[in-house]
Amino acid sequence: MNKQTFKILTKILFILLLSYPLHVESQQIKDTLNIGKMIKPLKKEGVFRDTLYYNWGGSVIKDKKGKYHLFYSRWKREYTFNAWLTFSEIAHAVSETPTGPWKYKETILKGKDNGNWDEITAHNPKIKYFNGNYYLYYIATNLGGEEYTHRDLISLSTASLKNKKRGILRKNQRTGVAVSKSINGPWKRMDKALIEPSGPIETIAVNPAISQGKDGKYYLIVKGDKPNEKKFIRNQAIAVSNSPTGPFTIQPNPVIGNLDTEDVSMWYDTKQNKFYAVFHAHSYIGLMMSIDGVNWEKAKNYKITSKRILLEDGSFLLPNRMERPFVYLENNNPAVLCLAIKRGNDSYTIFMPLQNTD
Repeated sequence: MNKQTFKILTKILFILLLSYPLHVESQQIKDTLNIGKMIKPLKKEGVFRDTLYYNWGGSVIKDKKGKYHLFYSRWKREYTFNAWLTFSEIAHAVSETPTGPWKYKETILKGKDNGNWDEITAHNPKIKYFNGNYYLYYIATNLGGEEYTHRDLISLSTASLKNKKRGILRKNQRTGVAVSKSINGPWKRMDKALIEPSGPIETIAVNPAISQGKDGKYYLIVKGDKPNEKKFIRNQAIAVSNSPTGPFTIQPNPVIGNLDTEDVSMWYDTKQNKFYAVFHAHSYIGLMMSIDGVNWEKAKNYKITSKRILLEDGSFLLPNRMERPFVYLENNNPAVLCLAIKRGNDSYTIFMPLQNTD
């Protein structure tokens, strides 16, 4: 190599070193997603209600033939709304569009049997497709080996958390996963829960949200109680694994550590090279973002919507509770915002179309 060539190569290397950190910085600050501005009015067919069951939340996926599949929680209205902890099951509905109307097809999971970690209920599902398999993440609980009858569960449905057995049901809540080659099953459950609370969460590990990053790893968010906290505050923890079935390692820092939040849903945006996560904070739906899946912060357009839903006729739906946010992506673009609604003694799931305003 002559002196002139060496000088040229050195200059090129110097330019690359100067430009690289600027490129990384621009990737970090680029955050144009504004779901709040994308929300269109809720149509009648976007309301999924059942006269015999409380419907609660949902997770949507599209199959290879173009049909849409919804996995959601439901339990009989006769047991009261609080019976989600004792009688919830995961059901499967289908539709020709991601906003409905939805038609119930079958019940996928119920409480398994006495002695299993998921002996009582199956609740709060998230459906994912990774490497040729469908993964149905869900939560369940048990009574710690205590014997019980159907009548006992009916009684516990309306009991206070101060009741010893209902307290056991709460603290034994864990996250698990069922796997299938087909969206129509059969579904094979794991013998053990997917993850135990540690680090920034304690007592419970529930309400899973999962996505695969650019690095091929799987990033799982679960909710638990905030440690060393006198008030009733929940934390969100992030766990990482090389496999969608674990083992997962909980990271030391919480996803959201200064706010009582629930019901995260997440995805990886391949255009902006970052993770997004929606959640509810009781009075509104919020949005977080992360470059690496481990360290999270508020998105630029953090607040998506308050508890005020515009209807097609120009009026507003004003829920008592608005939870379980889920964003369905079509071709990597947010296409539908799904929410669980409770109003009076009614609960159902709504599907609002999202339209890119760019």
